[in-house]
Amino acid sequence: MSSPQGRRSSAFSRLVRLGFTDPAAAERLLTGPALAEVRGDPVLLDALGATADPDQALLALTRLAEALEPEGRGALLATLIAAKPLRDRLLGVLGASEAFGDHLARHPGEWESLAGYESADLHPTTDEFEQQLAEGVWGERGGGLSRPDALRVAYRRALLGIAARDVCGTTDVVQVAAELADLATATLRAALEIAAEEQPDDARACRLAVIGMGKCGGHELNYVSDVDVIFVAEPRGDTDEGKAVQAATRLAARMMRVCADTTAEGTIWPVDANLRPEGRNGPLVRTLSSHLAYYGRWAKTWEFQALLKARPVAGDAELGRQYHEAVAPLVWQAAERDHFVTDVQQMRRRVVEAIPKGQVERELKLGPGGLRDVEFSVQLLQLVHGRTDDTLRSATTLSALTSLAAGGYVGRADAAAMDAAYRFLRSMEHHIQLHRLRRTHLLPDSEPELRRLGRSLGYGSDSVAELRKAWRRHAFEVRRLHEKLFYRPLLDAVAQLAPGEAHLSPEAARERLVALGYADPAAALRHLEALTSGMSRKAAIQRTLLPVLLGWFGDSADPDAGLLNFRKVSDALGKTPWYLRLLRDEGAAAENLARVLSAGRLAPDLLLRAPEAVSLLGDEQGLQPRGRAHLEQEILAAVHRHGADAESAVAAARGVRRRELFRTSAADLIGAYAGEDTARAIDRTGQAVTDINAATIAGTLRAAVQSRWGETLPTRFAVIGMGRFGGHELGYGSDADVLFVHEPREGSDPEEAAKAAFAVANELRRLLQLPTADPPLLIDADLRPEGKSGPLVRTLVSYEAYYRRWALVWERHALLRAEPMAGDEDLGRRFTELVDPLRYPADGLSDKDVREIRRLKARMEAERLPRGADPSMHAKLGRGGLSDVEWTVQLLQLRHGAEVPGLRTTRTRPALAAAREADLLGADDAQVLDEAWLLASRVRNAVMLVRGRPGDTFPAEGRELSAVARYLGYGPGHVGDMLEEYRRATRHARAVVDRVFYED
Repeated sequence: MSSPQGRRSSAFSRLVRLGFTDPAAAERLLTGPALAEVRGDPVLLDALGATADPDQALLALTRLAEALEPEGRGALLATLIAAKPLRDRLLGVLGASEAFGDHLARHPGEWESLAGYESADLHPTTDEFEQQLAEGVWGERGGGLSRPDALRVAYRRALLGIAARDVCGTTDVVQVAAELADLATATLRAALEIAAEEQPDDARACRLAVIGMGKCGGHELNYVSDVDVIFVAEPRGDTDEGKAVQAATRLAARMMRVCADTTAEGTIWPVDANLRPEGRNGPLVRTLSSHLAYYGRWAKTWEFQALLKARPVAGDAELGRQYHEAVAPLVWQAAERDHFVTDVQQMRRRVVEAIPKGQVERELKLGPGGLRDVEFSVQLLQLVHGRTDDTLRSATTLSALTSLAAGGYVGRADAAAMDAAYRFLRSMEHHIQLHRLRRTHLLPDSEPELRRLGRSLGYGSDSVAELRKAWRRHAFEVRRLHEKLFYRPLLDAVAQLAPGEAHLSPEAARERLVALGYADPAAALRHLEALTSGMSRKAAIQRTLLPVLLGWFGDSADPDAGLLNFRKVSDALGKTPWYLRLLRDEGAAAENLARVLSAGRLAPDLLLRAPEAVSLLGDEQGLQPRGRAHLEQEILAAVHRHGADAESAVAAARGVRRRELFRTSAADLIGAYAGEDTARAIDRTGQAVTDINAATIAGTLRAAVQSRWGETLPTRFAVIGMGRFGGHELGYGSDADVLFVHEPREGSDPEEAAKAAFAVANELRRLLQLPTADPPLLIDADLRPEGKSGPLVRTLVSYEAYYRRWALVWERHALLRAEPMAGDEDLGRRFTELVDPLRYPADGLSDKDVREIRRLKARMEAERLPRGADPSMHAKLGRGGLSDVEWTVQLLQLRHGAEVPGLRTTRTRPALAAAREADLLGADDAQVLDEAWLLASRVRNAVMLVRGRPGDTFPAEGRELSAVARYLGYGPGHVGDMLEEYRRATRHARAVVDRVFYED
């Protein structure tokens, strides 16, 4: 037989298992007189243990039982044991809400109101709430209280029913919020009726409508929240307007006090009218015409955003309807205001900045990742796109979010994630407020409160840890989606469209196309129809994107080409889930694509060969050059996978090259539109194209070797970059100037090694020039000893013998750009050590050598400049062009490279800077040469980007010339300024060249 102490220990253990934190106190209450009739009942204990706070539920139940008369207490306890639905509702509320425990202790008979809420009676309407309140205020349930106090008690009774359904899970958070809004609506009506009853003369003098705003207007109210309203009034009968407004003001003020005053029966909630015109400084009540006058002239952006949730809730229904119909169009025109999107975004930032630092991480409503982030994101999308799509015009956040997803304005996955997070955050907010019925949006910081909150939301034994984990996850997701949706550039662009342009009819589209400069509007309309026709999600998203894209295309020199290219890309990728989502959601992807597709032929041609490369445009890092080591690793891995099939291996390498050329050209074009610094753009492009070609050559060399010799060639082999390749200054249309050097491996036959080296060099050139969809890479070995007449490949020893005995000035000159680019690194290093004394001679140049270089330069100008070419406009060989600047710098390198370390570089601009620092060139002269070289390099790149083929002169065709001007930063109509600026810069450079290069 167990001892009393053992039984007590067992009872305590059971209470702890059920979730009681103070089993001793619980034991006293359970064995006390109030609960004597159900003492030890396991059903009751289990029900208490299922609540959010069993200790709180038990204490409140005890207080309720003590407050009842014996007969009533017996009925309560008997019903609790017999009726599970009522038991769950009552104990659930008592465990979740200390405030309702206090209310029931004060009004014990109210518990019976929970008995009537069976399944058929769930989700009361506004009219049903009105009836409940009327019975409590004017009916028998008033209990002799004053009308306002009777309303407070009746309100709390109805609120108790909502809370009971909430904690039992028979309503979800959205329905709870809607019921709270409906109850608030019914309460405002009752409060206004009380005011009218108290002030009958005022009621007879005016028509007064109460407009619900904020969460009340949006049918998404909290348990405890200010109820935002706006008052609008009109005279009744022949009453003077001024007197009618005064009467309405007194009625409105009294109605507000009925709701907000605190008495022995508590309070309902404050009524906040600060969203009215002029806020708290403006009159409480205005006529409809006064409201409209204010909104038409003085209203700020945030006021139109607030009106999104406006709906009539009380008072004169016809006047409320008139107000709503009058202001609704203003809401959907607000996005056309100057700086609308940035105003909304800045307002959100100000809200976050105003939160006390110690509360930011606990703010469910206003903090980053909180409810406001969801609401502001949804509202901004509504206001921008709702101008032309009336399916988006819901005042309820989650309904609007569903419509945004259905219309393609938000991705389905993003909408689902935001919906789930919003429901979670609202549930937390509701259950936090439910505890003491106080207005708060802060996550509790005490363990007991977090435990109760976690249990109320259904988390298990480790409710605090699970709650915190879920909160962090949802807050992070909201913050991520808010940044993605709220700040995407597309919104601002859509908002800036003129009225009607955001949803173009065929007639409006034709007019817009002509105005934007489309040369063939009929063809453009066909493209638009193909892209937007139908009811598919793809067509819906295209209809959102295209009005903006048309403007961006129109900002280019060839809008028609931009639209045509966009159609081609969309035809190729339109069924790919990520494509349109990328353009709609990811940063500046849509604008970047528009710029790239309408700026010329090279980048679109590269993209259309592999449209999936459009994904690079959605990420800032996606447009950054990847670097030679990274590219070489990728290409060598691809080549290795193809084994002995050299052509397939090199096709893979050239595919990587095509993608990287697109990445580089896209970054260049986008940077040009953004006004990127010319020097930075040229240096980045030259290095990037050089790295791309070097990695491609390295991969092709590996493919050529492994197709015939496996892993090891019988001779060491290196590719030496020359010219602009060796100088890391390649343009889009440049060939790769190279030298080939080899060295037989120890023990190998020299003749076989030479044959192998020659075969590899020829195979490398063949593979890189095979006709495929990818651009070829031309290998030019004409700078080798003896030029075209000399052997294609030499050994290092042969190079040494030739250069020691036969090297001409032009060959030493060419070696200034020599740098190893692929193949055997040690062999490449020893080659540069071999040629360093030749290109940086210890004694400089003799007068004879200088004269020879000048003669060669003059001969090149005379013989190689194309017949009929304007010498002042040829970027390479013309006056002050690339050749002028580079030969001038290289003459200084040959003369002084041995004594000035900074001159020992293959790159033009660093060598120019070193010459200036060594006082070999004046600062002004160096700047003039640098600017001319950059400009000429930029022109050559521009011609290739625009025409899709290399060229050293400005295009003759008008659109192409305009496209070059746009790339160089000149607006429409300024082609002449571009040409004059080019002539001026190169003329000044030629003057420096004449002084420095041709004169001693």
